[in-house]
Amino acid sequence: MSCLLRSSAALAFLFLGALQSVAAAAEALTTNQPADNLSFVNLDTMKEVARIKIGGKPAGIALSPDKTKAYITSPDSRELVEVDAVSRAVTRRLVVGGGPVGVAAHPKLPEVYVADWYTHKIIVVDTNKFAVVGTIAVGKSPSGLAVTPDGRLLLSADRDSNTVSFVDIASRKRIATVSVGNHPFGITIDDAGSRAYTANVKSNDVTVIDIAGRRVVGRVPTGRRPYAVGLADGRGFSTDQYGETVTAFDLKTLAPIKVIRACDHPEGIEADTARRNIYVACWGDDVLLRIDPVALKVTGKTAVGDGPRAFGKFLR
Repeated sequence: MSCLLRSSAALAFLFLGALQSVAAAAEALTTNQPADNLSFVNLDTMKEVARIKIGGKPAGIALSPDKTKAYITSPDSRELVEVDAVSRAVTRRLVVGGGPVGVAAHPKLPEVYVADWYTHKIIVVDTNKFAVVGTIAVGKSPSGLAVTPDGRLLLSADRDSNTVSFVDIASRKRIATVSVGNHPFGITIDDAGSRAYTANVKSNDVTVIDIAGRRVVGRVPTGRRPYAVGLADGRGFSTDQYGETVTAFDLKTLAPIKVIRACDHPEGIEADTARRNIYVACWGDDVLLRIDPVALKVTGKTAVGDGPRAFGKFLR
């Protein structure tokens, strides 16, 4: 009898462990714009495990601090769409108007920020009420957004102004601008909140900004039409849309290290929490790539929906 109990307990433990492993499996959520849907990819197996309808040509994506919710911009329907990332279902929709593109979530407050391409402002959405609670004027055609880890500043890449706007979140006012390269699109802030990196579509480079000093400290040449920047293992990575490459560079020296052959129109890019892998959404090939940031080579890929953008933070 005791052996049977021990055996049953062992089986229960193994079963519970398996459930926990499945629950803890890291995922990528890619917004597939032409397909009007969202793919869920298990990053342990590099397999798509689910796909749900979003609508409105989804592009931008941000995750709540606990990563249970995804907030997606749908430019064609002028909406912000909330998705329960655990149950994989659309839960709420909010018409914000204009042309919503980039989106970022506050690390502590129940707020997300939506870049309105057409009206040149940031829309503030309360995620408890799921309602617009404010707007902030910035430069022309705001695209990528990023919030500093301490939650004090919101940075906006203002594409047609060739600037980055610094927004004080508490007062909801723009407090500074910094001139960068031509047509900045994606913007990424490092874990320390000390530097920001913009991918400049027209000047084919990345601008590096000292956030505290509100000044440019360097530029990195990239491939053609850089879209966004990822950071891992002391290196930066730009997705070069027209070059079909990812440019790796050293974060200390800002010197390019290697041009990695990637895919047709690489766009969204993000490192996992452990910074062991970089993931890239490939618009033209309809795949998600995995890149080793140390070996600087592609180590895996999986098919997703048509035209993945994953513009923003898409890993959970």
